[in-house]
Amino acid sequence: MKGIVWYAPYDVRVEELPLPQLQGARDAVIRVTRAAICGTDLHPYRGEIPGFQVGVVLGHEFTGIVEEVGKEVKNFRVGDRVLASDLIACGECWFCQKNWHYQCQHVSLFGYGTVVGHYFPGGQAEYVRIPYADVVLSPIPDSLNEEQILFVGDILTTGYTCAYEAGITPGDTVAVVGCGPVGLFALMSAYHLGAKRVIAIDPDPQRRAVAQDLGGYALAPNDEVVQHIQEITHGRGADAVLEAVGTDSALTTALTIARPKGTISVVGAHHSQAMPFPSGLAFGRELTIRFSVGDPIRWRDQLLSLLEKGQLDPTRIISHRLPLSQAIEGYQLFDQHHALKVVLT
Repeated sequence: MKGIVWYAPYDVRVEELPLPQLQGARDAVIRVTRAAICGTDLHPYRGEIPGFQVGVVLGHEFTGIVEEVGKEVKNFRVGDRVLASDLIACGECWFCQKNWHYQCQHVSLFGYGTVVGHYFPGGQAEYVRIPYADVVLSPIPDSLNEEQILFVGDILTTGYTCAYEAGITPGDTVAVVGCGPVGLFALMSAYHLGAKRVIAIDPDPQRRAVAQDLGGYALAPNDEVVQHIQEITHGRGADAVLEAVGTDSALTTALTIARPKGTISVVGAHHSQAMPFPSGLAFGRELTIRFSVGDPIRWRDQLLSLLEKGQLDPTRIISHRLPLSQAIEGYQLFDQHHALKVVLT
């Protein structure tokens, strides 16, 4: 089979790989039908993760068809269409029972080396082994196609989590910092949860244009952004701020534009050890700050229901569809901001 293998920064290759085999009674093997290149994949692609292992098969957003199941798999049969969660969790430990799957004692992430737990080859390949299949996989409803459901496995769930954890109430003015795919889904989710207005902040004019098409009021993150938001909100600031970037500057912007007693919901992946946190500002304004990781296992049923009802359309952000053989081009387009979201077939 073919798969996308990481060798070094900006060096990913389409290679022939051995077919995956069942290794445990709770495993399944699926044939991949759709996969996506995620912003999270760009971190190893750009060399931003020290020690990332040579030979990792990339990818954690994918759908497929069940080819083989272990003897303890109860919910799936050969031939079933399925969505995979990006998160791997056992479903049995104390944390999983609390629906906190990212804190699972056996947590991992497909296609991400050992950054999060044990290494499992990813979904940018023709076949994938799925551990804890009854937990990690979800059936695709007959009414939905693979592209409609694909992003429930990661970025749609992450954007929805960001909006949900902000405690948005009907009539709120919400600001989204970062209008990549996760930020755009956070914007869409904010409106679904009752926001009256969503202000979208991003330096890229093309992403701002997409945010505008989705109903956002788009701004560039310049020195005047605080003044603009004060004018829009009659001097209060944003009721909730959704941060979907993961940098010190993005979090600082989020803290600056939130109104007193406001909430900042953060799903951008933060790794900095050096941010000078503005504790005086946060204390004086009595801000609530929440960090979250998207959890498809927890939220997928609710999101699938919204998709079946036509209340969300995730396919609106797809800019490129490429065969797996052209994945290298897909990475280049995405890295250079020439693509908003790349789906591989």
